Amino acid sequence: MTEAQFAYDVVHRLRDAGYQALWAGGCVRDRLLGLEPHDFDVATDAHPDEVRRLFRHSIAVGASFGVIEVLGPRVEGQRLRVQVATFRTEGPYSDGRRPDQVSFTTAEGDASRRDFTINGLFYDPISQQVIDYVGGQADLAARVLRAIGNPAERFSEDKLRLLRAVRFAARFELTFDPATFDALRAMANQITVVSAERILEELRKILVDRHRVRGMNLLWDAGLVHPILPELVPMKGLPQGLPHAPTGDLWDHVMQVLGLLDEPSFPLAFAALLHDVGKPRVVGRTPDRYTFYSHEHVGKRMAGEICRRLRMSNEERERIEWLVERHQYLCDAPQMKVSKLKSILVHPGIRELLALHRADAAATGRSTDHVTFCEKLLQEWSQAELNPPPLLTGDDLKRLGLIPGPEFKTILERIREAQLEGTIRSSQEAQQFLHRLLAVPGSGTGEPEETDGAA
Repeated sequence: MTEAQFAYDVVHRLRDAGYQALWAGGCVRDRLLGLEPHDFDVATDAHPDEVRRLFRHSIAVGASFGVIEVLGPRVEGQRLRVQVATFRTEGPYSDGRRPDQVSFTTAEGDASRRDFTINGLFYDPISQQVIDYVGGQADLAARVLRAIGNPAERFSEDKLRLLRAVRFAARFELTFDPATFDALRAMANQITVVSAERILEELRKILVDRHRVRGMNLLWDAGLVHPILPELVPMKGLPQGLPHAPTGDLWDHVMQVLGLLDEPSFPLAFAALLHDVGKPRVVGRTPDRYTFYSHEHVGKRMAGEICRRLRMSNEERERIEWLVERHQYLCDAPQMKVSKLKSILVHPGIRELLALHRADAAATGRSTDHVTFCEKLLQEWSQAELNPPPLLTGDDLKRLGLIPGPEFKTILERIREAQLEGTIRSSQEAQQFLHRLLAVPGSGTGEPEETDGAA
């Protein structure tokens, strides 16, 4: 059974029980656009308690708003789910996110409280008819995004709609109805009343979509970049290229990099957006060129601050910070020491880093040979060659008579480097290397040597 079939069965059972029931919202829009819906919503005049009596396997996910989730059979390990919502109108939105109260109404009343005309459509899967109270079909045909009713009222009710408007316009290649866009620009700064988590979710959807560049440019045009990501604002107008031959500004470059990514993960797309965020903080000028010394380190710190502000998980934040700081690291890969290369090629984010390197180089017309070089090494080197078990550990150093201290890290790093270079291949060779290392004045241990007569 597919989700569409299950959603059809839900409608059928509600209708058999004497209620109205229709598919609603995004699933109708997607089907009219020839897209496969990700989920199905059903709207009905049945009240929540009536829905629950009809469907024994259900969850009251938002009963106060008239929403019940009906559970279906398991398909490939996942349980089918359809949200069934009672036709409703909504009262004032004093917090700019949720209605203070709801009341149940008709299908037409329900359509009129939705955000955009393309999302206010119903579909009867039994008679196979579209039911349109708001002009959504005409707007879909004309590729127009239009708020239902008064745009300022729709955005005032739920400020998240400011971001959703941009996402829908970008994803479905729509132009804005002028009145809707005017209201969007006028109210853009009010997006800050929305929680960071909800803002992040919209940014996530925009940045992983193939229309991500248009989405970001629409965010800029709508005035939403400044309240959400103010660190990006200085990119506009910051020159790229040589002073005598500028090639656009930093924003243009970042958009090019974003556009060259192929189905990126969110951390990769967000890191691409932020990879040069440090440049405005460190920009300099010589007679021949602009300089951006240490921008990758400044960018890493800024990226971390942005990720924390948006309440990202530590895992995503750390990956984004790593990608931003390392986005130039492999440019000289063919000349790098083998140990240095192996240490980064074994990182779980290496494929994302190589994708960022490739896009960044291509966006500036530079060679991508360093990326090809690294990809070839990843094919040639086994996991055991890339990341062999260490030949000596801190416990081994203690057994050999060294007193634990800060120098342990330096010693172990030197041994690891020699192992990855292939200079040493066994624990015996590692111990011999250790003795030679400790015999060198200034090795940093401050401890007397015990073997090979070293002192």
